[in-house]
Amino acid sequence: MQKLAMTLAPLFLMLISVSDFAAGDKEKEAVPKRPKVSGTLQLNLRTRKEMPPGSGKFQAYNKTVQWKAAETAIIVCDMWDGHYCKSAAQRVGVMAPKMNEVLTAARNHGVMIIHAPSGTMKEYENTPYRKRMQQAKPAKPPVPIESWCNLDPKREPELPVDVSKCSCDDPVVGEAVRRFSRQHKALDIIGYDGISDSGQEIYNLCAQQGINNIVLMGVHTNMCVLGRPFGIRQQVRLGKNVVLARDMTDAMYDPRQPPYVSHTRGTEMVIEHIEKYWCPSILSKDLTEVVAGSADPERK
Repeated sequence: MQKLAMTLAPLFLMLISVSDFAAGDKEKEAVPKRPKVSGTLQLNLRTRKEMPPGSGKFQAYNKTVQWKAAETAIIVCDMWDGHYCKSAAQRVGVMAPKMNEVLTAARNHGVMIIHAPSGTMKEYENTPYRKRMQQAKPAKPPVPIESWCNLDPKREPELPVDVSKCSCDDPVVGEAVRRFSRQHKALDIIGYDGISDSGQEIYNLCAQQGINNIVLMGVHTNMCVLGRPFGIRQQVRLGKNVVLARDMTDAMYDPRQPPYVSHTRGTEMVIEHIEKYWCPSILSKDLTEVVAGSADPERK
Protein backbone atom coordinates (compact mmCIF):
# COMPACT_ATOMS: atom_id res chain seq x y z
CA MET A 1 0.00 0.00 0.00
CA GLN A 2 2.83 2.37 0.91
CA LYS A 3 4.57 1.56 -2.36
CA LEU A 4 1.34 2.30 -4.29
CA ALA A 5 0.94 5.60 -2.50
CA MET A 6 4.49 6.58 -3.35
CA THR A 7 3.84 5.70 -6.98
CA LEU A 8 0.59 7.74 -7.17
CA ALA A 9 1.90 10.75 -5.27
CA PRO A 10 3.81 12.31 -8.18
CA LEU A 11 0.76 11.84 -10.43
CA PHE A 12 -1.48 13.49 -7.81
CA LEU A 13 0.90 16.40 -7.45
CA MET A 14 1.08 16.78 -11.22
CA LEU A 15 -2.72 16.88 -11.48
CA ILE A 16 -2.88 19.55 -8.77
CA SER A 17 -0.19 21.51 -10.56
CA VAL A 18 -2.02 21.32 -13.91
CA SER A 19 -5.28 22.30 -12.24
CA ASP A 20 -3.70 25.27 -10.49
CA PHE A 21 -2.02 26.34 -13.73
CA ALA A 22 -5.31 26.15 -15.66
CA ALA A 23 -7.13 28.15 -12.98
CA GLY A 24 -4.34 30.69 -12.83
CA ASP A 25 -4.21 30.95 -16.61
CA LYS A 26 -7.97 31.47 -16.77
CA GLU A 27 -7.78 34.14 -14.09
CA LYS A 28 -4.92 35.79 -15.93
CA GLU A 29 -6.91 35.96 -19.16
CA ALA A 30 -10.00 37.50 -17.54
CA VAL A 31 -10.26 41.18 -18.48
CA PRO A 32 -11.64 43.56 -15.83
CA LYS A 33 -15.00 45.10 -16.65
CA ARG A 34 -15.60 48.83 -16.70
CA PRO A 35 -17.25 50.06 -13.47
CA LYS A 36 -20.53 51.91 -13.92
CA VAL A 37 -20.42 55.28 -12.21
CA SER A 38 -22.83 58.17 -11.79
CA GLY A 39 -22.63 61.13 -14.11
CA THR A 40 -24.88 62.73 -16.72
CA LEU A 41 -23.73 64.27 -19.99
CA GLN A 42 -25.70 67.21 -21.37
CA LEU A 43 -25.60 67.17 -25.16
CA ASN A 44 -26.64 70.00 -27.43
CA LEU A 45 -27.99 68.25 -30.50
CA ARG A 46 -28.16 69.90 -33.89
CA THR A 47 -30.47 68.41 -36.47
CA ARG A 48 -32.07 69.61 -39.71
CA LYS A 49 -35.72 69.42 -40.67
CA GLU A 50 -37.43 70.09 -43.98
CA MET A 51 -39.63 73.11 -43.43
CA PRO A 52 -42.22 73.17 -44.76
CA PRO A 53 -42.36 69.45 -45.58
CA GLY A 54 -41.75 68.77 -49.26
CA SER A 55 -40.15 72.16 -49.87
CA GLY A 56 -36.61 70.87 -50.14
CA LYS A 57 -35.52 73.58 -47.70
CA PHE A 58 -33.97 72.52 -44.40
CA GLN A 59 -33.60 74.47 -41.20
CA ALA A 60 -31.23 73.72 -38.33
CA TYR A 61 -32.79 72.99 -34.96
CA ASN A 62 -31.15 72.60 -31.58
CA LYS A 63 -32.24 70.38 -28.74
CA THR A 64 -30.71 69.55 -25.37
CA VAL A 65 -30.75 65.98 -24.06
CA GLN A 66 -29.10 64.20 -21.16
CA TRP A 67 -27.31 60.86 -21.42
CA LYS A 68 -25.91 58.78 -18.59
CA ALA A 69 -22.16 58.50 -19.00
CA ALA A 70 -22.25 54.83 -17.98
CA GLU A 71 -24.65 54.11 -20.85
CA THR A 72 -22.59 55.94 -23.47
CA ALA A 73 -19.79 54.80 -25.79
CA ILE A 74 -17.57 56.79 -28.11
CA ILE A 75 -16.49 54.91 -31.24
CA VAL A 76 -13.29 56.25 -32.80
CA CYS A 77 -13.45 55.41 -36.50
CA ASP A 78 -10.34 54.73 -38.60
CA MET A 79 -7.98 57.30 -37.09
CA TRP A 80 -5.02 55.56 -38.72
CA ASP A 81 -1.34 56.46 -38.49
CA GLY A 82 -1.10 57.05 -42.24
CA HIS A 83 -3.05 57.45 -45.48
CA TYR A 84 -2.25 57.46 -49.17
CA CYS A 85 -3.76 60.96 -49.35
CA LYS A 86 -1.18 63.19 -47.69
CA SER A 87 -3.64 66.01 -47.04
CA ALA A 88 -6.06 63.62 -45.34
CA ALA A 89 -3.25 62.20 -43.18
CA GLN A 90 -2.12 65.72 -42.23
CA ARG A 91 -5.61 66.68 -41.06
CA VAL A 92 -5.85 63.52 -38.97
CA GLY A 93 -2.49 64.38 -37.41
CA VAL A 94 -3.81 67.80 -36.38
CA MET A 95 -7.10 66.38 -35.11
CA ALA A 96 -5.69 63.46 -33.10
CA PRO A 97 -4.21 65.38 -30.11
CA LYS A 98 -7.42 67.39 -29.75
CA MET A 99 -9.47 64.19 -29.93
CA ASN A 100 -7.25 62.59 -27.30
CA GLU A 101 -8.09 65.41 -24.87
CA VAL A 102 -11.82 64.81 -25.44
CA LEU A 103 -11.48 61.04 -25.02
CA THR A 104 -9.48 61.49 -21.82
CA ALA A 105 -12.12 63.73 -20.27
CA ALA A 106 -15.00 61.47 -21.36
CA ARG A 107 -13.19 58.34 -20.14
CA ASN A 108 -12.60 59.93 -16.76
CA HIS A 109 -16.34 60.62 -16.48
CA GLY A 110 -17.10 56.93 -17.08
CA VAL A 111 -17.80 56.88 -20.84
CA MET A 112 -16.75 53.71 -22.70
CA ILE A 113 -14.11 54.35 -25.38
CA ILE A 114 -14.01 51.97 -28.34
CA HIS A 115 -11.13 52.35 -30.79
CA ALA A 116 -11.98 51.06 -34.27
CA PRO A 117 -8.94 51.38 -36.55
CA SER A 118 -10.24 49.00 -39.22
CA GLY A 119 -7.89 46.39 -40.61
CA THR A 120 -5.28 46.66 -37.86
CA MET A 121 -6.56 44.16 -35.28
CA LYS A 122 -3.42 41.97 -35.47
CA GLU A 123 -1.46 44.88 -34.00
CA TYR A 124 -3.56 44.63 -30.83
CA GLU A 125 -4.40 40.91 -30.62
CA ASN A 126 -2.55 40.28 -27.33
CA THR A 127 -3.78 43.39 -25.53
CA PRO A 128 -6.51 43.51 -22.85
CA TYR A 129 -8.31 46.11 -24.98
CA ARG A 130 -8.75 43.63 -27.81
CA LYS A 131 -9.63 40.77 -25.45
CA ARG A 132 -12.27 42.91 -23.75
CA MET A 133 -14.21 43.07 -27.00
CA GLN A 134 -13.69 39.40 -27.83
CA GLN A 135 -14.82 38.24 -24.40
CA ALA A 136 -18.14 40.11 -24.45
CA LYS A 137 -21.07 37.69 -24.33
CA PRO A 138 -22.64 37.15 -27.79
CA ALA A 139 -25.89 39.06 -28.30
CA LYS A 140 -28.43 38.85 -31.12
CA PRO A 141 -28.98 42.19 -32.88
CA PRO A 142 -32.52 43.24 -33.91
CA VAL A 143 -31.38 43.63 -37.54
CA PRO A 144 -28.48 42.10 -39.49
CA ILE A 145 -25.09 43.75 -39.03
CA GLU A 146 -23.80 44.45 -42.53
CA SER A 147 -20.16 44.25 -43.54
CA TRP A 148 -20.70 47.65 -45.18
CA CYS A 149 -23.75 49.91 -45.09
CA ASN A 150 -24.17 51.51 -48.49
CA LEU A 151 -26.20 54.63 -49.23
CA ASP A 152 -29.87 53.92 -48.48
CA PRO A 153 -32.03 55.40 -51.27
CA LYS A 154 -35.17 54.83 -49.20
CA ARG A 155 -33.87 57.19 -46.56
CA GLU A 156 -31.35 59.57 -48.15
CA PRO A 157 -30.46 61.14 -51.51
CA GLU A 158 -26.96 61.04 -52.98
CA LEU A 159 -24.25 62.55 -50.82
CA PRO A 160 -23.60 66.24 -51.52
CA VAL A 161 -19.94 65.80 -52.57
CA ASP A 162 -18.80 63.83 -55.61
CA VAL A 163 -15.90 61.44 -55.05
CA SER A 164 -16.55 59.18 -58.03
CA LYS A 165 -13.43 60.35 -59.91
CA CYS A 166 -11.18 61.46 -57.06
CA SER A 167 -11.59 61.84 -53.30
CA CYS A 168 -8.07 63.03 -52.42
CA ASP A 169 -7.29 66.74 -52.48
CA ASP A 170 -3.52 66.41 -52.95
CA PRO A 171 -2.32 68.45 -55.95
CA VAL A 172 -0.77 65.26 -57.33
CA VAL A 173 -2.61 62.21 -56.05
CA GLY A 174 -0.46 59.20 -55.25
CA GLU A 175 -1.35 55.55 -55.66
CA ALA A 176 -4.29 54.54 -53.45
CA VAL A 177 -2.46 51.87 -51.45
CA ARG A 178 -2.42 51.08 -47.74
CA ARG A 179 -0.19 53.48 -45.79
CA PHE A 180 -1.27 52.60 -42.25
CA SER A 181 -0.55 49.86 -39.73
CA ARG A 182 -2.28 50.96 -36.52
CA GLN A 183 -4.24 53.77 -34.88
CA HIS A 184 -2.60 57.18 -34.70
CA LYS A 185 -0.11 57.27 -31.84
CA ALA A 186 -1.50 60.55 -30.51
CA LEU A 187 -4.59 58.66 -29.32
CA ASP A 188 -4.06 56.92 -25.98
CA ILE A 189 -5.50 53.45 -25.51
CA ILE A 190 -5.75 52.82 -21.80
CA GLY A 191 -7.88 51.74 -18.86
CA TYR A 192 -11.14 50.01 -19.76
CA ASP A 193 -10.94 50.95 -23.46
CA GLY A 194 -11.79 48.41 -26.15
CA ILE A 195 -10.43 47.80 -29.64
CA SER A 196 -12.51 46.28 -32.43
CA ASP A 197 -13.47 46.80 -36.05
CA SER A 198 -16.28 44.24 -35.80
CA GLY A 199 -19.84 45.48 -35.71
CA GLN A 200 -20.92 42.31 -33.93
CA GLU A 201 -18.24 42.54 -31.24
CA ILE A 202 -19.12 46.17 -30.58
CA TYR A 203 -22.81 45.30 -30.39
CA ASN A 204 -22.02 42.47 -27.97
CA LEU A 205 -20.11 44.76 -25.63
CA CYS A 206 -22.81 47.42 -25.73
CA ALA A 207 -25.47 44.82 -24.90
CA GLN A 208 -23.36 43.44 -22.04
CA GLN A 209 -22.69 46.88 -20.55
CA GLY A 210 -26.12 48.40 -21.13
CA ILE A 211 -24.83 50.98 -23.62
CA ASN A 212 -27.58 52.55 -25.72
CA ASN A 213 -25.93 55.87 -26.58
CA ILE A 214 -23.30 56.02 -29.34
CA VAL A 215 -21.05 58.90 -30.33
CA LEU A 216 -19.16 58.57 -33.64
CA MET A 217 -15.97 60.50 -34.30
CA GLY A 218 -13.08 60.00 -36.67
CA VAL A 219 -12.74 59.69 -40.42
CA HIS A 220 -13.93 59.82 -43.06
CA THR A 221 -17.35 61.37 -42.65
CA ASN A 222 -18.76 60.48 -46.07
CA MET A 223 -17.22 57.01 -46.13
CA CYS A 224 -16.27 54.93 -43.09
CA VAL A 225 -18.08 57.00 -40.45
CA LEU A 226 -21.33 56.33 -42.30
CA GLY A 227 -20.67 52.93 -43.83
CA ARG A 228 -18.65 50.76 -41.46
CA PRO A 229 -20.42 47.89 -39.65
CA PHE A 230 -20.09 50.01 -36.50
CA GLY A 231 -20.84 53.31 -38.26
CA ILE A 232 -23.78 55.70 -38.20
CA ARG A 233 -26.10 53.87 -40.60
CA GLN A 234 -25.69 50.57 -38.77
CA GLN A 235 -26.01 52.05 -35.28
CA VAL A 236 -29.21 53.87 -36.24
CA ARG A 237 -30.66 50.65 -37.65
CA LEU A 238 -29.78 48.87 -34.41
CA GLY A 239 -31.96 51.36 -32.55
CA LYS A 240 -29.17 53.16 -30.70
CA ASN A 241 -29.24 56.83 -29.79
CA VAL A 242 -26.59 58.10 -32.19
CA VAL A 243 -24.77 61.41 -32.60
CA LEU A 244 -21.81 62.58 -34.67
CA ALA A 245 -19.10 64.74 -33.08
CA ARG A 246 -18.98 67.23 -35.93
CA ASP A 247 -15.73 68.92 -34.89
CA MET A 248 -13.94 65.58 -34.64
CA THR A 249 -14.38 64.34 -38.18
CA ASP A 250 -13.17 65.02 -41.73
CA ALA A 251 -14.44 64.04 -45.16
CA MET A 252 -12.60 62.74 -48.21
CA TYR A 253 -13.30 65.35 -50.85
CA ASP A 254 -11.37 67.07 -53.64
CA PRO A 255 -12.49 70.66 -54.48
CA ARG A 256 -11.73 69.91 -58.14
CA GLN A 257 -14.90 67.76 -58.09
CA PRO A 258 -18.57 68.85 -57.74
CA PRO A 259 -19.86 70.88 -56.01
CA TYR A 260 -16.50 72.72 -56.36
CA VAL A 261 -16.35 74.08 -52.82
CA SER A 262 -13.49 74.19 -50.33
CA HIS A 263 -12.54 71.00 -48.52
CA THR A 264 -13.86 72.47 -45.27
CA ARG A 265 -17.20 73.34 -46.83
CA GLY A 266 -17.39 69.89 -48.39
CA THR A 267 -17.02 68.29 -44.95
CA GLU A 268 -19.68 70.64 -43.56
CA MET A 269 -22.08 69.62 -46.33
CA VAL A 270 -21.63 65.94 -45.48
CA ILE A 271 -22.31 66.71 -41.80
CA GLU A 272 -25.47 68.57 -42.83
CA HIS A 273 -26.53 65.51 -44.87
CA ILE A 274 -26.14 63.33 -41.78
CA GLU A 275 -28.10 65.82 -39.66
CA LYS A 276 -30.94 65.74 -42.21
CA TYR A 277 -31.23 62.01 -42.81
CA TRP A 278 -29.48 60.01 -40.08
CA CYS A 279 -28.71 61.55 -36.71
CA PRO A 280 -27.95 64.80 -34.89
CA SER A 281 -24.48 66.20 -34.39
CA ILE A 282 -22.80 67.67 -31.32
CA LEU A 283 -19.62 69.55 -30.47
CA SER A 284 -17.11 67.35 -28.69
CA LYS A 285 -16.89 69.69 -25.69
CA ASP A 286 -20.26 68.26 -24.61
CA LEU A 287 -18.43 65.02 -23.82
CA THR A 288 -15.87 66.62 -21.52
CA GLU A 289 -18.07 67.51 -18.56
CA VAL A 290 -21.11 66.25 -16.69
CA VAL A 291 -24.06 68.03 -15.14
CA ALA A 292 -23.07 69.56 -11.81
CA GLY A 293 -23.82 67.18 -8.95
CA SER A 294 -24.76 64.26 -11.23
CA ALA A 295 -21.53 62.38 -10.44
CA ASP A 296 -22.08 62.52 -6.67
CA PRO A 297 -22.96 59.34 -4.75
CA GLU A 298 -26.67 58.63 -4.77
CA ARG A 299 -28.26 59.29 -1.40
CA LYS A 300 -31.32 57.37 -0.27
